[in-house]
Amino acid sequence: MNLDETRPLPECAKFDSNGLIPAVIQDEHGEVLMVGYMNREALERTLATGRVTFWSRSRKEFWVKGEKSGNTQELIDMRVDCDLDCLLLRVRQSGPACHEGYRSCFFRAVDADRTLRVIGERWSTPEAMYGSPKREDPRESQAS
Repeated sequence: MNLDETRPLPECAKFDSNGLIPAVIQDEHGEVLMVGYMNREALERTLATGRVTFWSRSRKEFWVKGEKSGNTQELIDMRVDCDLDCLLLRVRQSGPACHEGYRSCFFRAVDADRTLRVIGERWSTPEAMYGSPKREDPRESQAS
């Protein structure tokens, strides 16, 4: 057993040089919905409230998933990878997880010729979720 494993979260988590740890978000059926980033406080808030909270890298502020769109993520359980530097959160997703209105942010497949093909079903539109074309943009907290 690694010495780090004897400490509870968030103490055992290995945050990067910016104080962030990636969080893969998966629904209760195993579908990967999105990837976001958490700092120590976002992780603590998520554990304390059960509402998934991220750190926006571009806006430099916390955002609770669904706070503006209504498409919330309720924490079911959390896992940490073997290196303690990545989180897997299983959630109960309400509505689309993607800011583009798809169930998952991974709604495009890469074909053999490297072109992208939409494979997901759009559940909503950004305008319907956020009220106008200018909206909360969760892409800035996701892996690039």
